[in-house]
Order: sequence, then C-alpha cells, then structure tokens
Amino acid sequence: MDHLRHRADFQAVMAAEVVSRTTHFVLHRRLADSMLSANATSSDAASTAVRSAFSRVGAVLPKRLARRAVTRNALKRQIYNVMTTFESRLPVADHVVRLRAPFDRSIFLSATSSQLKQAARMELEKLVSRVVVS
Repeated sequence: MDHLRHRADFQAVMAAEVVSRTTHFVLHRRLADSMLSANATSSDAASTAVRSAFSRVGAVLPKRLARRAVTRNALKRQIYNVMTTFESRLPVADHVVRLRAPFDRSIFLSATSSQLKQAARMELEKLVSRVVVS
C-alpha cells in the first residue's frame, strides 16, 4: 500500500465519502472507479489506470489535536501498519485516516506510551474492520 503524498490527493479523498468513524478517528475513502471518472478528462489515461490499480493511504493528524511531533509520528505509524494489515480486504481506493479528537493527556501521559499505541491500534482496527470487503 502506497502513501498519498500530494495536497490535491488528500483534498480529493477528504471531499469524498466518510465511510467509518470512531471516537478519535474518521476514515475517508475515494473508490478507484470514481478516481477513473474524475481523471477521465486527462490525456494520460495509462497513468490513471496504473494509479488506480492499487490502494493508497494518507494520515491527517492536526497539531491542534496532537501537540507533540512524537505523538503524531507514533499515530501515523499505527495508521500505516493497520492499513497495511487490512490491505487485502479493502477495496482498491484512496483512503485517508483523520484524527478528529485528541487523546486525553491525563490518561496517556507519555507521548509514545505503550498504552497510547495499544489504544490507538485497537481503535484503528475497529475503524477499518467496519469497511472491509468480505
């Protein structure tokens, strides 16, 4: 699973449907067929077909919700690991996982505590398991 890298890609996915929500995260998805129709006007149809042949994932973690860079990086690693784990059961699409609420700093004292990582992983697995293809 490749990563989304460009701002326009993130914006296009986040403008598409919200497919799952949990307490702290939201999963946005832009399916491959909608990517094809949106890019049908481009002259480079071959690159569009290649781009839509695999899924991509991005993570959006605003500084106002996760103040420390070490926390944002730890959460991004959890997001990418969970999405890679579920890759074979997800439809071919672009996905963006967005942090929508901060983790309580009074409960998770350390920015990289194992409790925070475990709580984030469990919630991310719950988020993604709601949209897997059976």
